[in-house]
Amino acid sequence: MSATNTTKRVGSAERWGPLWGARPADWALLEDQQTPTYEAALSRVDLTPGQLVLDIGCGVGAFLRLASDRGARAYGLDASEALIDLARMRLPDADLRVGEMEALPYEDDNFDLVTGFNAFFFANDIVVALREAGRVAKPGAPIVIQVWGPHKRNDLEAMKEITRPFMPPRPSDAPPEPDYSQPGVLEELASQAGLTPETAFDSSWSFEFPDDTMMHRALVAPAGLALLVGTEREEQFMEALSEGLARYRDPDGGYRLQNEFHSLIARA
Repeated sequence: MSATNTTKRVGSAERWGPLWGARPADWALLEDQQTPTYEAALSRVDLTPGQLVLDIGCGVGAFLRLASDRGARAYGLDASEALIDLARMRLPDADLRVGEMEALPYEDDNFDLVTGFNAFFFANDIVVALREAGRVAKPGAPIVIQVWGPHKRNDLEAMKEITRPFMPPRPSDAPPEPDYSQPGVLEELASQAGLTPETAFDSSWSFEFPDDTMMHRALVAPAGLALLVGTEREEQFMEALSEGLARYRDPDGGYRLQNEFHSLIARA
């Protein structure tokens, strides 16, 4: 890959960092339930003890904890200082930093595995972010790129329909955003970034919440929804969530939301 990136760029961290860090403990309620997708990725890469693993958009460190349990040396980067602070409490031996995925603060050819779970599409330019992932990966190292699956296979689509009007707009100079779940889209983006697409796979699991209170806590945490909605509208927003997700409520008052995710393993 190209020489170490020394040019400072303003990327997505300034826009997303304060939002994602609004309620870190509540975000952990969702991130910790995503173990099946991390396991699906780890089952497809040859991770051995002592190898260096970088998780981009590492959040509170749920994936890195699994990698560490397998003997890997954990590195993580996130836009949110608050999420990184919580991750450091969970993983005191990991190298965790706040920074830009479009300008990673690491040397070339450094990591044995680079991952981004529902992270790369938050970049202002996903190809730039993927190119950076390839730059810091060792030649031939796997890079895991995960995105949402097709809308019709995601129960959380009902929640996203409610939240979309509150989300910040994409920068005016950002490239148009494709439907990443469509066949060949991730492969094309990876190729544009200088990566070699290898294996695509899908995984699915359910987010589960025992009651409305836990569901509300978890679903206002992503992307700083609580801040975007505002305290004066939060109660109204919670009611809209309960109404919009009523079809996924079980007789005991809990919620079970089945979702599918699409992943590509590419090589640096």
